[in-house]
Amino acid sequence: MEDVLTIPTAMSAEDNKNITHIIKSMSRRLLGFIKKRVASPEDAEDILQEVFYQYAGNAATINQATSWLFTVANNKITDSYRKKKLPLADDIFTSSSTDEDSFDWKEILLQSDTNPETEYLRNIFWEELQMALDELPAEQREVFIEHEMNGVAFKDIEAKTGVGVATLISRKRYAVLHLRERLQILRDELLNY
Repeated sequence: MEDVLTIPTAMSAEDNKNITHIIKSMSRRLLGFIKKRVASPEDAEDILQEVFYQYAGNAATINQATSWLFTVANNKITDSYRKKKLPLADDIFTSSSTDEDSFDWKEILLQSDTNPETEYLRNIFWEELQMALDELPAEQREVFIEHEMNGVAFKDIEAKTGVGVATLISRKRYAVLHLRERLQILRDELLNY
């Protein structure tokens, strides 16, 4: 019966020791990197766990472990944003243009059927959104993510941070203006491509 519960592994004791060493030495640094880019500490810890799980399960030898871990963490962060609801769909993506060459972000991002073109555009959008969020000051990014992406009310954010609702609204407004500008640039580039 014990053989059924034992999972055979091809990992040597040396590999196991190396993985344990990498995880111990990189945990704090990697968690800090992730926390700066996600809304909650719980999300950051979940992503960190996924990254280390993928690292430990990788059969191939990884030469540049630090680079690999940060790359995978960044990809997991991007994936977590993709899983969230579409932020400010009515605000950021409304098009004032009525020409037939224009396209609607909501139409592309919310389509249930996928084809290579829409998948490509979705990937570009999420990468651009991630970069634009990373450009924001931490206070603006955090209130935007909490309110828009996580659906937390301003009153709850105020209780958690001690920052007044008016200040939170102002910070979010600056974040929205920046995101709107960045996504408009992307939209224009795609239309003129």
